Amino acid sequence: MKLFDSALGIHERALDLRGQRLEVISRNIANADTPHYKAQDVDFKRVLNDAQAGRSLNTTHTGHLKSSGPSGQGALVYTIPFNTSLDGNTVEMSVEQAKYGKAAAQYQATLSFIEGNISGIRKALRGD
Repeated sequence: MKLFDSALGIHERALDLRGQRLEVISRNIANADTPHYKAQDVDFKRVLNDAQAGRSLNTTHTGHLKSSGPSGQGALVYTIPFNTSLDGNTVEMSVEQAKYGKAAAQYQATLSFIEGNISGIRKALRGD
């Protein structure tokens, strides 16, 4: 329904991307002891800016350049570690835990925005 699409705006897409970012950070934490594992993150700003601008990736053939996200949602990038590891693993637990805490707070904030929008729609439908 168009009413709900315009009411939620970009927050619906942002919630999807924030959820994907939490999954990626969780995967990094789970693989902290895996040799040669490369930590990843979602380039949230770029993906959200592209979504707001309505831009998509131009290709010359439909078989070229598939989306890199697990469900096709966001672009994954490798993180650059502050300290190198002898086994080639680029996960730094303190950094990943801090990222996870910040990402969880951002996810909650986005949920609050959506909840406020839905509350406004409910009030309008009830005539409050």
